[in-house]
Amino acid sequence: MGHQIVAMGRKKKIALVAHDHKKKDLLEWAKYNRDLLAHHTLFATGTTGALIEENLKMPVSRLQSGPLGGDQQVGAKIAEGTIDFLIFFWDPLEPAPHDPDVKALLRIAVVWNIPVACDRSSADFIISSPLMDTAYERRLPDYGDYIQRFAKKDG
Repeated sequence: MGHQIVAMGRKKKIALVAHDHKKKDLLEWAKYNRDLLAHHTLFATGTTGALIEENLKMPVSRLQSGPLGGDQQVGAKIAEGTIDFLIFFWDPLEPAPHDPDVKALLRIAVVWNIPVACDRSSADFIISSPLMDTAYERRLPDYGDYIQRFAKKDG
């Protein structure tokens, strides 16, 4: 399978998502990193977006709540190239009614090779990376070859 390069600009498009028991942690992390986040475009699911807007006084493109389709909206934005990376503080000890959506979101992030942080330590490493303030070329598999492979089998 070949590869293609997808450019990420200096101003990153960041999705912020947190399960209920992790919202406080994500909010604390966002407050601590407010100055760094201010250089980028933020997206967030439902309540998480409202908390960030209210507490950080920053604009956030708010999507639906996760269980109401917000996780799927984030995944769609990743697939269409609207989101460059995902900060998703999920609670591995608390089952959620939308667990299949969570798994699908994490899967689509890997399919499109975007950075993902699922905890504070990983988020700290990503946000403090020198790559945050530079353009970056993301390498993706050429899914055109993948799609054609199945089209040939069907035809």
